[in-house]
Amino acid sequence: MLRLIKVSGDSLHPGYRSGDFVVISKIPVLFNWLRAGDVVVFNRQPYGLLVKRIERVEAGGERIYVLGTQLHSVDSREFGWIDRKDVLGKVIVHAKRP
Repeated sequence: MLRLIKVSGDSLHPGYRSGDFVVISKIPVLFNWLRAGDVVVFNRQPYGLLVKRIERVEAGGERIYVLGTQLHSVDSREFGWIDRKDVLGKVIVHAKRP
């Protein structure tokens, strides 16, 4: 239910930087406890694993709109809403690199 992921890229800079680590939990996804402002990790092909902040959750919670903090961020502005089933977990611990 927990997973350690290394952040790659700066789409959520300055809060999250490349080289930081996050621990994610699947429990908030399974129980539909995702809210605007949560940071999540999800799989989106062809980009692979992405770390983004939830901007909006569709009524019923099946689709989520995610954004990075940078204008060049690959996020829902480019690929649209993501399905909740594609979310690997919500960030519950963020360890910044030294």
